[in-house]
Amino acid sequence: MKPIRVAVIGVGNCASSLVQGVAYYRSNNSSQGLIHDRIGGYGAGDVEFVMGVDVDARKVGKDIAEAIFSAPNNTAVFMPEVPQTGAKVMMGRVSDGVAEHMTGMGERGFIVADQPDATQAEIVQALKDSRAEVLLNFLPVGSEEATEFYMECALEAGVAVVNCMPVFIASRPEWERRFAEKRIPIVGDDIKAQIGATIVHRVLSSLFGARGVNVERTYQLNTGGNTDFMNMLDRQRLGSKKESKTEAVQAMLASRLADENIHVGPSDYVPWQKDNKLCFLRLEGQQWGNVPMNLELRLSVEDSPNSAACVMDAIRCCKVALERGEGGALIGPSAYYCKHPLQQFSDDTAAQMVEEYISDAAIAAE
Repeated sequence: MKPIRVAVIGVGNCASSLVQGVAYYRSNNSSQGLIHDRIGGYGAGDVEFVMGVDVDARKVGKDIAEAIFSAPNNTAVFMPEVPQTGAKVMMGRVSDGVAEHMTGMGERGFIVADQPDATQAEIVQALKDSRAEVLLNFLPVGSEEATEFYMECALEAGVAVVNCMPVFIASRPEWERRFAEKRIPIVGDDIKAQIGATIVHRVLSSLFGARGVNVERTYQLNTGGNTDFMNMLDRQRLGSKKESKTEAVQAMLASRLADENIHVGPSDYVPWQKDNKLCFLRLEGQQWGNVPMNLELRLSVEDSPNSAACVMDAIRCCKVALERGEGGALIGPSAYYCKHPLQQFSDDTAAQMVEEYISDAAIAAE
């Protein structure tokens, strides 16, 4: 089988973990750490990175395999020797993809390349020349205009999309309709982590309801030291992120909480944490006889590798959809792998939908 040809918008920590992971699984016959070993016949090593786009001077012009280790990336290096991809990172469009305060943070922030922004025609032609099949959106939170620019490029070039960040595309009917009309698949929006704050919060919320405990108040506080957390110091960029994470939890509660009784979102940027993310959860509820109880949890994860397994599954689901001529939001995969899908389902239901989708794909391929 030919590799799945993937283009990456934003060669940051998440891209680094994903590219390292493909090299790792290509050289190690292991399914450890994967949600699914194979989807539609494709394994985790069956991905080829054919195009990268960024605006940082330390990455533009480098091979993707080299750019992933360039500052300000600071995620775990678990595959230090990544073979050259043959694809150099091209200059993208700055637009609102770079928060103003991020350009004044020295080596930890962004150093915008002194090159003209790419035009839509240039990005579309690059996608076509690379023969990319799936485009990954790893832009920073708050990149509304930049994301819509690249989505227009994907639609024009006929490339499937995994929208890993919380600008609502797959979950907005007007955008989803355009992907459906062109028979271009999309998985989105806002990728979940493999075992992260949102999925744990959802599972615990479901558990409370299943065991008859009414959740009255809850919070999720997160700290980290990567560029994602630095970017979110600008609270004006957080609107869609907070909505995405909050609605993901609200959807699992037996009764929707008033806004003042639920707080889900980033807390602060702690530089020395680097790509490690600390999450603090608290749920308060009433048990038998209205007796109060609460649960507190602390979760520590390397943030970027934590999303890679979900992204890898989403890529392969998009490839299966392309082979089957499907377009629009992939409902099951979006609900299982993303925080803000077009349709919310419980995680158990979404998992079953993915299993059925994979099974159907396997049968169709025979």
